[in-house]
Amino acid sequence: MAETTSERQPARAFDIQRMFAALFRPRRAFELIKTEARSSWWTPMLILSAVSLIVVLISGYLRTQAAMQGEVPLPPGWEYWTPDMQNNYMQAQQLNQGTVVMYVFPLVSAWARLWVGWVVLAGLLHLGSTLLGGRGSMQSALNITAWALLPFALRDILRLLYMLIERHAINSPGLSGFGTSAFMVEMLSRTDIFLIWTVVLLVMGFAVVDGLTRGKAILGVLIVILILLSAQAGMGTMLANFGGAAAQRPF
Repeated sequence: MAETTSERQPARAFDIQRMFAALFRPRRAFELIKTEARSSWWTPMLILSAVSLIVVLISGYLRTQAAMQGEVPLPPGWEYWTPDMQNNYMQAQQLNQGTVVMYVFPLVSAWARLWVGWVVLAGLLHLGSTLLGGRGSMQSALNITAWALLPFALRDILRLLYMLIERHAINSPGLSGFGTSAFMVEMLSRTDIFLIWTVVLLVMGFAVVDGLTRGKAILGVLIVILILLSAQAGMGTMLANFGGAAAQRPF
């Protein structure tokens, strides 16, 4: 008996080749995800975790070298801080030069944001897809979201190259330079072409795997992304107000 096209195929535990397909031939990659019988998110999440580790190590080293030379990096939205907040930040920078502060805390924070953010984003997208009539599962949402986040790995690699060439960490990511308030700076610091790339991949992934129309997929993804960006920008602004230091997040 011939096999039907709807038969679900087992996914590879670690599939490097699909990384390039997800970035440059996403429809083919998501069609494969639709037919798989188990999770395939390990590959993109391990890649993102490894790149985050390298970013933290390089950034921490460059910040340590800058501190030894008396250079203090200014965070996004510095000009909107009060004098007391600026003084607290400068004092904190002089005290926080140890290995734990420069490497351990940033790495734990980066990995926590990556893994927790991935689960939250996938859960919200799955909920939105279900409400819009999608037929996917939470497992497929986790797979789609993980592969769609790969542009951020490419972004971090480009940032690494920039830091190695310029010999200093990036202090104003994304479009933060165009912000006119602390909240807008936080919002724009998370907005760049790689975020747009990820949104496009998410739309395509949920349209293909969950069977949504393009319009519904765009609506569901944009609503979730805007909610999360606003929440992160609001949290970053509050942290800046209470602690004198803005928290930078990848997504």
